[in-house]
Amino acid sequence: MKKIIAVIMGLCLALGLAACGQKEVQPDEAELDLDQIVASIEIKDDFKPKIGVVLGSGLGPLADEVDVVQRIDYDDIDMFPRSTVKGHKGEYVLGYLEGVPVILMNGRVHYYEGYTMEEVVTPDRIMAKLGAETVILTNSVGSLREDFKPGDLAVMKDHIAMFVPNPLIGQNNNGLGDRFTGMADAYDKELRDIAHKSAKEVDIDLKDSVFVQVTGPSFETPAESRMLRELGADTVSMSTAVETIALRHMGVKVMGINCVTNYCPNVVSESTSHKEVKEEADKVASDLIKLVKQIMKNIK
Repeated sequence: MKKIIAVIMGLCLALGLAACGQKEVQPDEAELDLDQIVASIEIKDDFKPKIGVVLGSGLGPLADEVDVVQRIDYDDIDMFPRSTVKGHKGEYVLGYLEGVPVILMNGRVHYYEGYTMEEVVTPDRIMAKLGAETVILTNSVGSLREDFKPGDLAVMKDHIAMFVPNPLIGQNNNGLGDRFTGMADAYDKELRDIAHKSAKEVDIDLKDSVFVQVTGPSFETPAESRMLRELGADTVSMSTAVETIALRHMGVKVMGINCVTNYCPNVVSESTSHKEVKEEADKVASDLIKLVKQIMKNIK
């Protein structure tokens, strides 16, 4: 009965969120906007990335591992959303990582910053427009279970996105993808296998997670954390799932990697803070760098 009540609550919340604050997008307008953004980006030497990587809070050091061809500040891109959160630098980094041509999104934007979901997923869609056929989404997450401890890494095998508006709401942009997007294979099985193979090779205990996205910016209460765990989630954060939906809509393959930075209050009694999350992300960044670099070696 508790699980049924929790599901009903989740669906009601999701429907309420979807009904407010989400502007309807006309297909021609959305395509025109993305094309205009791409046209405003001048890529050096006709560089074309194969893989995109999104860096979550405190995970920017991975950008220092790239043999950089070009850095593009978000402020220099027409009609582009700006990241306002500390720990999100706000730039694309283009170059080579372990010999693979990549584009790194060093700083993402979030729904809680006041952006629409269309704006939130625009940077991800631009990476795909610039050539990325696969995107690795990383994030800092809270753990909803005792055996997922701070410092752990987990590859996402599924997600729950009922608590945030779907980025595909509105008239479909047929230039990006079909009206209805299947999500049974949201996180590519072959990519997950590569992640586990890579983790073993660099001696990292990589877990599997079901991830849930919430709006933020407040952290979860103990009751909310218990509900999310009851729904089957292992980890929680304020980004990522909607980006997966938008990328899958475009036919892009997705790998998701959780960096566990804290326990949620269903596990411990203390509240967390963004500062603590960032500090723990700084600690786990070295393992993430090792893992992603090994993934690049195996994925190419």
